[in-house]
Amino acid sequence: MKITAIEAIPYAIPYAKPLRFASGEVHTAEHVLVRVHTDNGLTGVADAPPRPFTYGETQQSVIAVIEKIFAPNLVGLDVLAREAVHGHLRRTVGNPVAKSAIDMALWDLAGQALGLPVTTLLGGHGNSMRVSHMLGFDEPAKMAAEAERMRDRYGIRVFKVKVGRRPVRLDVEVCRALREVLGDEAELYVDGNRGWTASESARALRALDPLGITLAEELCPADDVLGRRWLVRQSPVPFVADESAVTPAEVTRSLLDGAATAISIKTARTGFTTSQRVLFQCEGMGAEVVMGNQIDGQLGTACTVAFGAAYAASSHRAGELSNFLDMRDDLLTEPLTISDGRLTVRDLPGLGVAIDPDKLARYRQDT
Repeated sequence: MKITAIEAIPYAIPYAKPLRFASGEVHTAEHVLVRVHTDNGLTGVADAPPRPFTYGETQQSVIAVIEKIFAPNLVGLDVLAREAVHGHLRRTVGNPVAKSAIDMALWDLAGQALGLPVTTLLGGHGNSMRVSHMLGFDEPAKMAAEAERMRDRYGIRVFKVKVGRRPVRLDVEVCRALREVLGDEAELYVDGNRGWTASESARALRALDPLGITLAEELCPADDVLGRRWLVRQSPVPFVADESAVTPAEVTRSLLDGAATAISIKTARTGFTTSQRVLFQCEGMGAEVVMGNQIDGQLGTACTVAFGAAYAASSHRAGELSNFLDMRDDLLTEPLTISDGRLTVRDLPGLGVAIDPDKLARYRQDT
């Protein structure tokens, strides 16, 4: 089964509620749908969500690198020749979401050809994950009300709270409000998107400790090497590296240097193939993992749960799988559904998703 063409289609879908956090804010999902076509008529799909404030990619750069560099080198290769494919992808520096979308579309094709779900091909541990919902910056009462809605409507009881504002007390007050509303049954963890200094982060952790948070993610910049190491040593909870530890080499350095004790895996930036390598590294080094969210739509979320459910280590904690609920629409013919706080993998070949042609025609940006 040979690759015959790779499409990169820009589209834009507004969010009903913008997500705000320390390193930026997102009002519209300006993503790129990647479709890999083959000589036997099958088409694999994946989503590329550019995050210029984190990785430097834009819609335009994703399209350009796929059309001008990746596609000319990959057309004609076998879909299952993943190492050969990644050999070509690695020749170009950066561009993580463009590379990851191609990788995941190839796994989708492999599953379709073999008649098996991607989750089964990856590891087959389970078929669902507990869901964590990500709460962006807002007033304490509004964030608490959103958490209540997610709990009451979808059964979600795990919440990732965006922090990193100044003064620190603003975010501490948010977590107090959440704990008061949700009670002890809810799990809360925080993500600073590098918004605080190491000393501000230490002060926040002391204030948050009585509230029972379970993880702290990227509270301060990773390039503050000594400050970060000092902070992680005193953290009362696992300290998660996210955008500071994307590649396997960065993961190794972060864990060995004491800059983190856990790792966030995002299939949007490491695909399935490199996410496997990161996960196995973490297992070998005794570090926990969290399946993260790149403010994904439903297609990206389908990829995250397909990978996360495939392994015991990646499904141990709740995955960040619900922020597609903040979008006004989506491209899938059959929407994802969250029930009892869980998202189930579709028992269909490949990723088990299909793109609605009418919705794609409505939201695509190149026509």
